[in-house]
Amino acid sequence: MTTTDLINAYLDIWNERDAAAREALMKSVLTGDSIYSDPDYEGLRGHAELSEAIGRAQANFGDLRFALGDVIGVHHDRALFTWRLGEAATGYDVVEFDGDRIRSVVGFFG
Repeated sequence: MTTTDLINAYLDIWNERDAAAREALMKSVLTGDSIYSDPDYEGLRGHAELSEAIGRAQANFGDLRFALGDVIGVHHDRALFTWRLGEAATGYDVVEFDGDRIRSVVGFFG
């Protein structure tokens, strides 16, 4: 799986509305001890905390879906990319990899 494929799979997690399907995606994309933070959430740990936060956030999204903008840079075990949420929002994420899965995500709103 390429870096872009893995990032797209991560965004698929945010787009998945079914909690069980989202958990299955998380197991293949994120490490079990993954950490997530953005301006709204600080240090969510593991799949359950992130899935709960995604479910709450989706209630505000309506039919909007996340899409990858550009992969700005990749080096060592990190990548910086842009995303958009429909036409409503944009942002940047920095992900840290652990092998073929993501260990941490730090998000910034555009």
